[in-house]
Amino acid sequence: MTALPPPGSSFDETFLADLPYSPEVLFFDRILEIDAEKSLVRCRMPTDVPLPLTTSQRAHPLRHPQHVAGAVMVHATGMLGFVHAYYLLGVRHADGWIGYGTHIHRVVFRKLVAPGSPIEATCIATRKRIGKTRHILRYSFEFRHEGAVCYEGDQSAVWINTVAEGTPAESAAAGLDPTSVG
Repeated sequence: MTALPPPGSSFDETFLADLPYSPEVLFFDRILEIDAEKSLVRCRMPTDVPLPLTTSQRAHPLRHPQHVAGAVMVHATGMLGFVHAYYLLGVRHADGWIGYGTHIHRVVFRKLVAPGSPIEATCIATRKRIGKTRHILRYSFEFRHEGAVCYEGDQSAVWINTVAEGTPAESAAAGLDPTSVG
């Protein structure tokens, strides 16, 4: 397992090279906390940078104020799940592992987030079924902006080692069964 980076660390080149997406859509710039005992990761998400969909808003100060798009926050939960899997489960995309969200059980957007101050995003694995080639996790997400909760999520994901299963990623994704642990 990789040594855990200290709080306040930027993501290193090895981590960024292993991302299943380009680093510009990681949306996080710092690791604030990783606690293996609590199965928790917390990262900093700048909002003062161009964000997809957010920059495309036709904003109006009263009718549609500029805000971090909800879709960006949902995508950020997937990236935060990857941070969790990478550091706390030892999952590596380069070794054939890929994760897919399977369920959004509950999501609540608590407030509009005006671009500017960063979001502190926390992910805790609340349930884990760890197999040899598939891991199924349920996550609790809490995003805070300027001290107030702006996003809460209860979501599930499956991590599949497509190399070990001998299955192309697209075939594995087509047959996602969040109850089947390999």
